[in-house]
Amino acid sequence: MRQLTEQQIVEAVWQGRREGQDALVCRYAERVFAMIVRQVSDVMDAEELAQDTFLKAFSHIDSYNPQKASLSTWLCRIAYRLTLDFLKRRRPIIVPIEDSEVWQTDISDEQLESELSSGREERIQQLQEIIDELPDDERILLTLYYFEDRPLTEIAYITGIEPGPLANRLYRTRKKLLKKLIIED
Repeated sequence: MRQLTEQQIVEAVWQGRREGQDALVCRYAERVFAMIVRQVSDVMDAEELAQDTFLKAFSHIDSYNPQKASLSTWLCRIAYRLTLDFLKRRRPIIVPIEDSEVWQTDISDEQLESELSSGREERIQQLQEIIDELPDDERILLTLYYFEDRPLTEIAYITGIEPGPLANRLYRTRKKLLKKLIIED
């Protein structure tokens, strides 16, 4: 099978040709699944969400705009929304009670990075446990930023949040992580 360009894949899917659908799945399935499985602990659910992502992409290929995002980012946007909807249906709503004293304390980006980037095995395990307890949208944001190493502009497109408020949300989420780390230490 010849290697199709993104444009050729989009055209083939739009025309309903099997080769376009196969190329789309072959090229992006691993990335889409990896993003989903970090949020959904059950592999079967993650596989189903990945399949749903591609089915939705096939049926809405006419809404893809290559000027706004790459095909990979567009697929991750679909996966993000499906995963968030799935998690909202599965998980009870938790309203966090924040300690206002810690939240009023200003923490620099350098302090956040040094505390959260410690490579110690215990710290990494502790961070993973805290991340697992976060609300779904915050957990996905951290996954996209740290695990998938996506720039804020792509994350903004995927989540539908403007880059400025998104950067603030990321900062607040990182600050929340630091607060929980300090409390647990």
